[in-house]
Amino acid sequence: MATHTPVLMTPLLELLRPQPGEVYLDATAGLGGHAAAMAERVGPTGKVILCDLDAGNLSCAAERVRALPRAPTVFTLHTSFVQIPRLLAEHHPEVRVDMLLADLGFASNQMADAQRGFSFMHDGPLDMRLDQTGPITAAELVNTLPEEELAAIFRDLGEEPPGVARGIARKLVSARAVGPIETTSRFAAIVRSAVPAASYRGIDPATRSFQALRITVNDELGNLTGFLAAIERAAAAAVKGIGAQGGKMGGVGGVGGVGGVGGWVRPNARIGIISFHSLEDRPVKQSFNKLVEERHIATHLTRKAVQADDGERAENPRSRSAKLRVIRLGAG
Repeated sequence: MATHTPVLMTPLLELLRPQPGEVYLDATAGLGGHAAAMAERVGPTGKVILCDLDAGNLSCAAERVRALPRAPTVFTLHTSFVQIPRLLAEHHPEVRVDMLLADLGFASNQMADAQRGFSFMHDGPLDMRLDQTGPITAAELVNTLPEEELAAIFRDLGEEPPGVARGIARKLVSARAVGPIETTSRFAAIVRSAVPAASYRGIDPATRSFQALRITVNDELGNLTGFLAAIERAAAAAVKGIGAQGGKMGGVGGVGGVGGVGGWVRPNARIGIISFHSLEDRPVKQSFNKLVEERHIATHLTRKAVQADDGERAENPRSRSAKLRVIRLGAG
């Protein structure tokens, strides 16, 4: 079984405080590192719900949790986390979640597998799909989108300066006229040729463009926005005692068809999200602040984002950019 070191495990256990018999939902199960630690604490009377877009990783996570000596009941959902409320209502309407975690990072095996196309460290197809059944690859975007749309992707999702983003897009359009851009190495080389390497302060000049393409292929920010909206609705339903069918919430629409599904979390549920860049952390912070400071239906368990300590950063470099925010439903 593939291995992966989960980030921020110690603060997560302290903040989510898993108890025997509780229900834990891992919205991005990965290889099951966080889930296994939570499962050990909820024990055989508890439940663990695992969700992931990557079918292979989801299977590994489920196997890991079920192999525990005192394993809880395990459910799996092969889907984007934005679909969780709808699928729980359809298939497990009795379930109410006590703890929820979404780790927005990537499993080590996904980054290391050249065939997935997430990294320029090894040459491979320019793919970048988390769900391998998904219809659109990074190569299709790079080879078909107009120059203006490519520039907008690198500017808005790669956070490149506008002039640099336009330069990258222009180079890609010129290069694809010669031949399709189908590999990570060719894409990275074209990007590097379009940007001033001296301005990147130790990171590869292709890094931000890879991030931007990956976010676009998997609609990461759109799914995150929809998931946060679903959490906000669920928080209101839990605190106000609205049932699983939505009650007064029934007329509320939402991304991914989750409108009207509000009864999947308990009134005192603890909700944590780990982000890895500002495009993710900003909407999480805004959503949690809305629940706490505007609607008064949740409480901050982290006044500011929790980050890895020096020891964890030294042992697991992936943790250096991780930021954890946690709320508990219910005011006060």
